[in-house]
Amino acid sequence: MKATEAKLLDFLKKSPQFIVPIYQRDYAWGLPQCARLWADILRAGKSEETQAHFLGSIVYVEQGIYQVSSQASLLIIDGQQRLTTLSLLLEALARAVGDTEPMEGFSAKKIRSYYLQNPLEEGDKSYKLLLRAADRDTLCAIVKQKEAPLEKPSQRLIQNFQFFEEKIKGLGGNFGPLCRGLAKLIIVDIALSRDQDNPQLIFESLNSTGLDLAQADLIRNFLLMGLAPHHQQTLYLNYWQLMEQRLSQESSHSGSRFDAFMRDYLTLKTGTIPKIHEVYEAFKAYAHTQPVMQAGIEALMGDMHRFTAHYCAMVLDEEKDKELSAAFSDLRELKADVVWPFLLELYEDYKKGILPHKHFLRAVRLVESYIFRRFVCGIPTNTLNKTFASFPRHLDKKRYLESIEEHFLRLTSNRRFPRNSEFEKAIKERDLYTVRRRCKYLLRRLENHGRKEPVLVEEYTIEHILPQNENLSEAWRKALGPDWKRIQQEWVHTLGNLTLTGYNSEYSDRPFPEKRDMPGGFRESPLRLNQGLAEVAVWNEEAIKARADRLAKLALEIWPEPQPAALYQRA
Repeated sequence: MKATEAKLLDFLKKSPQFIVPIYQRDYAWGLPQCARLWADILRAGKSEETQAHFLGSIVYVEQGIYQVSSQASLLIIDGQQRLTTLSLLLEALARAVGDTEPMEGFSAKKIRSYYLQNPLEEGDKSYKLLLRAADRDTLCAIVKQKEAPLEKPSQRLIQNFQFFEEKIKGLGGNFGPLCRGLAKLIIVDIALSRDQDNPQLIFESLNSTGLDLAQADLIRNFLLMGLAPHHQQTLYLNYWQLMEQRLSQESSHSGSRFDAFMRDYLTLKTGTIPKIHEVYEAFKAYAHTQPVMQAGIEALMGDMHRFTAHYCAMVLDEEKDKELSAAFSDLRELKADVVWPFLLELYEDYKKGILPHKHFLRAVRLVESYIFRRFVCGIPTNTLNKTFASFPRHLDKKRYLESIEEHFLRLTSNRRFPRNSEFEKAIKERDLYTVRRRCKYLLRRLENHGRKEPVLVEEYTIEHILPQNENLSEAWRKALGPDWKRIQQEWVHTLGNLTLTGYNSEYSDRPFPEKRDMPGGFRESPLRLNQGLAEVAVWNEEAIKARADRLAKLALEIWPEPQPAALYQRA
């Protein structure tokens, strides 16, 4: 490694070309980073006392001879965010100054010829900076003063370029401070030898002034950085790019979703749950285990790619099978993220044909039942992650489903699977309304159980048949009897008193007979949850308990307990 201090503009003038290798992340700076850079440059340019402003390091690697005196292209290890942003600023300045030269070396022709382009070269070699595929065409169009590509232009590059155009326009033609500030920028030029240095270790140790790298960025670099360029290209296109594309559907920045997948993947593979900010270190440790090293990087990436597909099917709603898709959707609604590592194992065996479809579906529904029953029974959740992380060790794949059910039944204490008696009692008596999200889930599952045409409960609101208003009307007090206050406090948020309606505001706190018989009332309701309310004369404690008994029996069907001697044994 050779590190030297250099003026940024001199460095750009002497450097032949920078290429952002395929394993690096896309351009990620936003307006806050651009505004900070702009303010720093102007501050330096306006201050006579400031002789230089340190911008950070530019780290690059080249095969063989490695300094800017060489004419080979340089692969950027660190610094692409700053180089890209400064390229946008310099092009915006070039357009503003035109043929004038507010300061020596700052005419449009010189800015472009020295810092943005190689005017004597053709094609890709004519650019000082070549980004990854997602950003390359847009930056090239900007520095060549052309229209942005019509197909998938980089909006971040365009937005930041327009930001600098507006800032420069606001200078009112006084370009001196900006030019002087640019001339004062200092970097550390760090050149690495591929033969003598370890670019990955250096990359990990760098402290960038830009955006923090996601764990996914570090993992990608770890896997690809040391490979020959053609091998990088092959593995990136065949595996990594496909994983990035699938895992980025929920966010413009895929890092957080990829990190979550990788944590679940490593939990499955190692039986240990890494902290989300330590996923990279855990991945390196896993990658250095003997079986993984013997199989090689391509086998590892192929395995990751396959499990990405499983993860997306379950977590990102890509499952094509309707029954499995509905089961995964219910788990997502419960926010039961701790179950995914275990279900990744099951999904893999389902795809291999080891676990039949109906057994896999039964297992997923048991996991859902386990999560929901524990919530209803008020069992703490702090043991769930370890329960599911260690679950694969208890699988007997020759009697797959039976071993799952048996292990659920063997769990004790705070890890227990609540049996029917405990669950039935709790679901009738517990306040289920306070955790609104799970209350809506409960009512939806009760309403749609067995339906081939599910009701979209998003169109309905939760209704308290006995109002939750503390100032009950005289009609309600009379219906409940002299103990009305205790009855309301004890039962108002429980299963027997909760339902769904589209007439919440019309019902308000009306007496029960009015809610039952009014237009759109319970008597006319098409919802199964409201069946039987038309026959109830008085809504009191006995009526609430009776309805709770009926719905609790249905809940036992929807959220079953494990059955070691179930019919699947004869399948």
